[in-house]
Amino acid sequence: MGAVSHWVVIYAIGGAQAVLLALALWRRPVNLAANRVLAAWLALVGFDLGVKAAFLTAPTPGLFRVLMFVGVFPFLYGSFFYLYVRTLTTARRVGWRDGVHLFGFAVAISVGMPVLLAAGDAHLANMQAWLGRALPPPVPWYSAFLYAWSLSYVAAAIWRVLRFRREVRDRRSDVDRVSLRWVVVMALGQVLIWTIALLHDYVRPAGIGYLTIYAAVAVWACVLGYLGLVQVPVAEEERPEAAAGPTPEEALEASPGEDDAQDEDARLPEVQARLTRLMDEEAMYLAPALTIAQVARRSGYPEYLVSAAINRGFGCTFWDYINRQRIEAACRCLADASDTRTILDIAYACGFTSKSTFNSAFKRETGDTPSGWRARQAGSGRLRARG
Repeated sequence: MGAVSHWVVIYAIGGAQAVLLALALWRRPVNLAANRVLAAWLALVGFDLGVKAAFLTAPTPGLFRVLMFVGVFPFLYGSFFYLYVRTLTTARRVGWRDGVHLFGFAVAISVGMPVLLAAGDAHLANMQAWLGRALPPPVPWYSAFLYAWSLSYVAAAIWRVLRFRREVRDRRSDVDRVSLRWVVVMALGQVLIWTIALLHDYVRPAGIGYLTIYAAVAVWACVLGYLGLVQVPVAEEERPEAAAGPTPEEALEASPGEDDAQDEDARLPEVQARLTRLMDEEAMYLAPALTIAQVARRSGYPEYLVSAAINRGFGCTFWDYINRQRIEAACRCLADASDTRTILDIAYACGFTSKSTFNSAFKRETGDTPSGWRARQAGSGRLRARG
């Protein structure tokens, strides 16, 4: 057992860390629904690593049966990653219909049933074969199916991230802040682990074995949890489901005693006037990472009422409203002949943090590019001076 003692330590530390991170993520309010998927995923990884550490410390037929069961968990890891990303980017919670994502796991359980249920001498023989790294896969196509199933989910998750970034780029000024880079790092970690597994199964280079793969999993689980803890909020207003407004429970909590829609409508003009003053007199839109929650707190009105005032009063979403203020400020700067700053400097000064977002928002509001608009304003100024 001395040869594997260091693996036991790595697995035990990795498993314990994964469970602790899962508990922390479960209670973290930022991106709560997505974090609970991530926490469940980490808990599975922690349990998997713990079983391996226990079995390597003291191999027994009972633990071997559990080891064979958790050996099927990799069929869940890709699915959990995809569900985490989907929940994060769409606010669509995991439901019973998502049971379809367990198909690969179910197939693996069914084909591995003979090993799981083996008894007596057959079970002991299987355990000895596993310890000697000579236990064959349940069926010849088992490994290929595992890699295809898992990597397809990783690819689907990356596609969702890229689509989310494209959608956000046209609306939000702080697109770099919610670009989900931590998700990309999570995905790359999985790709690296699956690559190591592929090399082990099909190339068999020296120094890479089954135990090495799970050492990488132990390290990756710690990185996975850390990235989950430092992730920034993915604003609810960016998700399609948020456009429908607050739930009745949220509305009641935010505004007790004002469940009458007519009372709400009567208050919208005063909320709109307050928002206009905040933008005109305090220029709140200049804050790059401004959120509707911040605006609501500064206005003194509940968030759902501020959202309704913007959606129904100004006829746009929160981010369209804020970007409109920023574009108007940028237009004033670009029309000022004495303002010699570059267009990008003006964009940053007006609250944008992404050149592409600024250009898209400017084109949408003015029908022109920033450089074209500036040139035309300069030409009009020269004509007025000559006149």
